[in-house]
Order: sequence, then C-alpha cells, then structure tokens
Amino acid sequence: MGTHDLGDYSRCMDERYAVLDDAAGLARGYLDSLPSRRVGPSADLEELRSRLRRALTDGGEDPRSVIADLARDVEPGLVASAGPRYFGFVIGGTLPVALAADWLTSAWDQNAGGYVAAPAVSIAEEVAAGWVCELLGLPAGCGVGFVTGCQMAHFTCLAAARHAVLRDAGWDVEARGLQGAPELVVFAGEQVHVTVTVACRMLGIDTERIRSVPADGQGRMRADELERALRGHDGPAIVCAQAGEVNTGAFDPLADVVAACRERGAWCHVDGAFGLWAAVSPTRRPLLAGFERADSWATDGHKWLNVPYDCGIAVVADRSAHRAAMTSTSAYIPEHDDDVPWGLDWTPELSRRARGIPLYAAVRSLGRRGLADMVDRCCDLAARIADRLAEADGVEVLNDVVLNQVLVRFGGDDGVTTAVIDRVQAQGTCWLSGSTFRGQAVVRISVVGWQTTPADIDRSADAILAALAAERAARAAR
Repeated sequence: MGTHDLGDYSRCMDERYAVLDDAAGLARGYLDSLPSRRVGPSADLEELRSRLRRALTDGGEDPRSVIADLARDVEPGLVASAGPRYFGFVIGGTLPVALAADWLTSAWDQNAGGYVAAPAVSIAEEVAAGWVCELLGLPAGCGVGFVTGCQMAHFTCLAAARHAVLRDAGWDVEARGLQGAPELVVFAGEQVHVTVTVACRMLGIDTERIRSVPADGQGRMRADELERALRGHDGPAIVCAQAGEVNTGAFDPLADVVAACRERGAWCHVDGAFGLWAAVSPTRRPLLAGFERADSWATDGHKWLNVPYDCGIAVVADRSAHRAAMTSTSAYIPEHDDDVPWGLDWTPELSRRARGIPLYAAVRSLGRRGLADMVDRCCDLAARIADRLAEADGVEVLNDVVLNQVLVRFGGDDGVTTAVIDRVQAQGTCWLSGSTFRGQAVVRISVVGWQTTPADIDRSADAILAALAAERAARAAR
C-alpha cells in the first residue's frame, strides 16, 4: 500500500468512526443534564412510537444521521434513573469509571464465555470475582458467575442447589431430569421476591412445591416457622432467605435460618440483590450476621455498585455443584480444568459480553473505603428523607429504616397514596415507585445512586409534601 493509499485509508477510517465521537458527545450532554433534568419522561407512549417508527430503506442511512436522530427521538422518553433524584425500583446510577469501562467492553467486543475467545477479559472477570468475595466476606474458592441480573443469578444458584440436594439424595438431575426424582421442596418467606419464584419455575420446580414461611411485620422470615416447616418435610430441600426485603429493606435472621438449614440438611440460598452490599459497611454488616455460612448468594452490580445494566452476580460455595449445573461441553470447546477461567462454567450463557469489566473498574476505583462510604451515605440519606416525611401530618413511615429503603403511606388511604405518586411523577423533581405491602398501597423510596446529595433529598421531600398538599386541596374542593 503506497503513501497515497494510506492517506485514503486513514481518511476513510476517520469518516467511519466519526459516529463514535458523535455518540460520545451526545452521551456527555445527557450525563451533564442529569442533576437538573426532569426525572421522569415527558413523552407518552404514542409520541414515542411516532418518533421512533420509521420505514426501513433499501440502501440504508448515514450512520451519523442515524445516531443524531436516535438521540433526538428518545430524549423525551428517557428516565433519568442514573441521576441523583431517582428513587424507584432500587436502580443505581452509573459511576463514570464503570461507564468508561463499559464503552471499552463494547469496543473490544469479546465473548466472555471462554478463555480461548477472550483471554484478557476472562482474567479480569476472574479478578473481579475474587474481589466480590473478598469485599463481601464470603468463603474463598466460591464459584462466581456474571449474569444479567438477580433473576438469572437466582436461576444459576438454584440450579446448583437442585443439583446438590438431589445428588445427596442419590439422583442425577442433569442426566435424569426431574420426572421420578425425590420430591424437592423450596421454602421461602411470604415476602419472597418474584424473581426467586420465576427462577424456580424455569428449573421445573412448580409453585405447588414452593412453601411459604410466615414473616413478621417488616417482612422478615420467622426462623421458628421455618424450623417447623423443615421438620415437616423429609426430603431434599432448598431454603431461600432474604438480605434486604424489597419493600422494607429488612433482613431475615440469617444466622438462625442457616442453623435450621444445617440441622435438616437443606441448602440455604440468600437473595441479596441490593442488601448483600451492606456487608462492606462496618456499621451495617451486623444486619447480615451468619450469612457467610449459607450455600449460595445472588446480588446485583447494577444496583448499589452503580455499574451499567446489566450485571448480576451468582456466587456458590460448592464450586463442583455450581460447575456441574452450568458448564457446557461440545466438540469445538477445548477441554479445560478448573484453573482456566471459562465463563460458561459458571453461567447459563455460552456467549455473553464481559459484564465483569465495568464491575472491575468500579471496585478498583472505589476501593474498600469508597464502597463502604457509598453504602453508608445512601443509608443515611434514606433515614434523612424518612425523617423529613414523618414530620408531616398524614405521612406514615411503615418500616424500620435499617438500610436504604423507605416505605411510606399518605393519609392512611390507598387513593391518596396513589394520587401523590402520580403527582410527584408528573411534577418531575424526583421519581418514586408505588408498591403494595400487606395489602395496602405504599410508596417505596430506594436510595442507591452515587450522585444523590442531602440537597437532593431535601428538594425531593419538599416536592413530595407539596404533592400531598395539592392532593388534599383537590379533594377538599370536590
């Protein structure tokens, strides 16, 4: 290739990759807007459809125009969940270092399913997995898989659990399936998260074999009721405990739950989607007392670690059970031992992006103290908004605010509570999600964003109380 050809090639590449510079600029503009922008969307369903529906062309379109149009057309339908005043669904923001690592992950485009296809990112994920166990204080040598979220983390952990408890009962579930197998029962608190029950269904464990264990007023499984339930079952059993109930943030009495499991030979799985990260805080870790003696744990990186979607983490103490339940084999997959990091040994996916890379960057950037500070700050801010709201007439905080979750009800009335949510979302200062708890409509406030400040909390509390006042005035005028 001559000098002239090299110049032409360079110009061609500059033109081809200019779209990447455009995207970076648009992304930076969006991120810069987060502290001040409206939190909820400003466009409705039909407007978004009208903006984004296009007739496909035969010849395609200019890439830079496509990206410019895309950014413009989605703008009014974006929810500022990465910003400082989004308190819905326990959704974290995105640390800049994690976002940068995610961009590199996409540019590298490695298949993290296997070491041969992606040597460097496989090692980076191996390191990140070790850091997760170290930070949480889990046993060394656990199997760790990076999956989409807690739904698949539960699936992965419970697949390992199914393998182990049926193996111990003399049944090879991978070879023989569930038909004819000893009856396997799952015990879970009555406030169990839906992702656990869906994971059970995907594993062939039907809802009739999921036994509900009574919980207390905060949603914590009662250990005495679990002991009684386990005594009534004489076969393979899995117990699903919670570290951070999705509404109240409450923790099951994990030490007692694990002890009951050990006495009856049951597998103990912990759903710690966000609550597991209390372990990094010296002041909050006591909430998890005994959790490290469980058999498996599921958590998310895209919640409290503030890495981009998607990043779930499945951790299993028994590596052999984990690998037996997950590993894939084929003539074209090289044989490998446990020392070589192959992602497909620990996740349901043969092919996937390297989800552990943004987590690697976030954890390395924050360090132990930075991660603990982020958890403690969010918990303190949750307590701050709970105190602000509880001072007002007609506002009831329903939970003990032990972590980052605040459960609120307005006017002792489902209709008022729902109307306040609607008003807050329409006004746009912050975003709250509604829920039901023990048959009542509630507001669930989840503080997990790295950008949230005391000023954001106070501004949001003012907006919520103004919405309550407006609703009361509207009702009085009817």
